Amino acid sequence: MTDSPRPRDPRTALVDRWRDTLLAARSGAPGPDPLPYAENLLARWDEPQRRYHTTAHLTAVLDRIDTLAPYAADVHAVRLAAWFHDAVYRPDRTENEERSAALAERALPEAGVGEAVTAEVARLVRLTVTHDPAEGDGNGEVLCDADLAVLAGSPQEYAAYAVQVREEYGFVPDEAFRAGRAAVLRQLLALPRLFRTPHGAAEWEARARHNLATELELLGSSSGPR
Repeated sequence: MTDSPRPRDPRTALVDRWRDTLLAARSGAPGPDPLPYAENLLARWDEPQRRYHTTAHLTAVLDRIDTLAPYAADVHAVRLAAWFHDAVYRPDRTENEERSAALAERALPEAGVGEAVTAEVARLVRLTVTHDPAEGDGNGEVLCDADLAVLAGSPQEYAAYAVQVREEYGFVPDEAFRAGRAAVLRQLLALPRLFRTPHGAAEWEARARHNLATELELLGSSSGPR
């Protein structure tokens, strides 16, 4: 009887995915060893202030991009954007996406990625401020749908996500957090479409809206006198 193969360490799997994506994005151009860039990015995703925006979130977004890849014009750029989209993350600051995009603009040329792909990655990272890609922006639709797909999890998965978000904002008093979170949920629910790809619209839209409405109702029920 032979031993079954041992599953790969999740971190090793992420490093491999980074290497494959970076090499593909170079399109044969020379460049430095991908490993130090992976290590730098993973160290950022492992920072102690994170509860939701962790390597687990990065892995989930990359997995969803794999599912949505046929809708992207340049899936390598979209994958690179996933790596950078929360590379700078401080829950007490509002310029995280801009700083993440600027990091991509510095790191990718040094890593051997061309100017056009670097510019596209930075554009996609900045797009995650609004998650509102223009009609026909396949790359933007894939990244935004992959990032928002957490909203369409099972009730247990969504509840765990909501807890992690609250933990990241642990410095915010309960009443202020409920008000701010409720405003975000209402803004999402007011959008005509949460998901832009055909797969996202068919598979995730209804569940996500149900989850958002449920959380909003729970926030309202917990805000009264005790």
